[in-house]
Amino acid sequence: MKKKVAIIGAGPAGLTAAYLLGKEAQDVTVFEKDPQYVGGISRTESYKGYHFDIGGHRFFSKSKEVEDFWTEILGDEMLERPRSSRIYYNKKFFSYPLVAFEALSKLGVIESALCVLSYLRAKLFPVKNPTNFEDWVTNQFGKRLFNIFFKTYTEKVWGIPCKEISADWAAQRIKGLSLSSAIWNALFPKKKSAGGDKGKVIKTLIDSFRYPKYGPGMMWEVCAEKSKKMGVQIEMNCGVKDITLADGKWTVLTTDGRSWPGYDYVLSSAPMRELVQSVIPPFPQAAQQSAKALGYRDFLTVVLICKDEDAFSDNWIYIHDPSVKVGRIQNFKSWSPYMVPDSAMACYGLEYFCFEGDGLWTSSDADLIALATREITQIGLTLPAAVVDGYVVRQPKAYPVYDQEYKHNVDEIRNALKEYPGLYLVGRNGMHKYNNQDHSMMTAMLAAKNIVAGEELYDLWDVNEDAEYHEGGNRGAEETGKVSERLVPVRNQ
Repeated sequence: MKKKVAIIGAGPAGLTAAYLLGKEAQDVTVFEKDPQYVGGISRTESYKGYHFDIGGHRFFSKSKEVEDFWTEILGDEMLERPRSSRIYYNKKFFSYPLVAFEALSKLGVIESALCVLSYLRAKLFPVKNPTNFEDWVTNQFGKRLFNIFFKTYTEKVWGIPCKEISADWAAQRIKGLSLSSAIWNALFPKKKSAGGDKGKVIKTLIDSFRYPKYGPGMMWEVCAEKSKKMGVQIEMNCGVKDITLADGKWTVLTTDGRSWPGYDYVLSSAPMRELVQSVIPPFPQAAQQSAKALGYRDFLTVVLICKDEDAFSDNWIYIHDPSVKVGRIQNFKSWSPYMVPDSAMACYGLEYFCFEGDGLWTSSDADLIALATREITQIGLTLPAAVVDGYVVRQPKAYPVYDQEYKHNVDEIRNALKEYPGLYLVGRNGMHKYNNQDHSMMTAMLAAKNIVAGEELYDLWDVNEDAEYHEGGNRGAEETGKVSERLVPVRNQ
């Protein structure tokens, strides 16, 4: 039976669901508030023929189902790219992942010894049941390495002290990595197996990844076009004002004043805080208060178009220096040479983390380009004379904040959702999960399966950070990557 489905947001989650539902001949409408770009934070913007990400997006997943989806959409337009990244600390560059002897020589014998002693102390006297980022990372690496390689960068990203960031974020983003595992990987790098054995790779340590020829936005632009050919309707420049449930059907009211009635399902990748406030009948007061308490970190990229003087070849560099505001620098030509139209030029993206409305966010583009030029020069990556042009992209609500109360707030909203049949939250901002795009896509894949089946086969909240479905939190099949073999309906458990 054909269902009528409204999808809020044309990012990875929304377009994955739209494409899969289109293949099943469902009646699908996607509402996207951006007038031009699909892809959400995974879009690729362009300026004078130069292409750049909103942050860098590696295409690597332990989920075979996600990898197969990418291949189905782009096929040979996906490049295999070497991963190259470094950390800038104390006016020196450190390879990342760690190269043990290089790190030893650059930190110095005394500092390295102190780091090892600090690590041993953390192992002997760990913080019991760590609840915040600082304590969790200290347990894994020791206090000294925490201060060197984690504190400054993390506080740049989030704008709050590490003690106020939930340990959940560290456990999710640095999963499986400790000082000992990083050193072991540096001393004894694992040889690639014929099968690619992605399931056993620590994502932080991967040495190559796939990448669309013209950036991640290419994936979602092609996905949108293929979806349209299957009958999916995509409404651009069309934000959602509110959604109303009455007599088992949903009506979508868009910001241009149009009313779209008769939907059986609504999939929302809009920020959870905004979505809750837009639902009629209203969520319970406690859930509304929880939604209002959810925080977001905003983000801007200053793009510098420069003469290519072979300044650096990294995909990106983490900046752990408190004397500059920039947090990370992307080299888009190293992501893909097709991103830069002139081989004599380079295109760098300096990323600044901020809050919407603060001093950085409201600075003029000219001031931000001047700041980025000064800072990239101070770091030593290029000279002011090499910079020939600049461009600024602002991204609100780039990162859902994992503060100490976020989990309680999300749980409050999850409980209230049970009273709204047909409403699914998917994706990073939709679920308030700082996830990668493969996780966003898997939540959308399961939502699509539920819709086609007409019943709740899968709980989307049981998708882990590796885009694996673990019903009830239990690990599925031993063999990772074969996600489709693990997708056993809840009713059969």
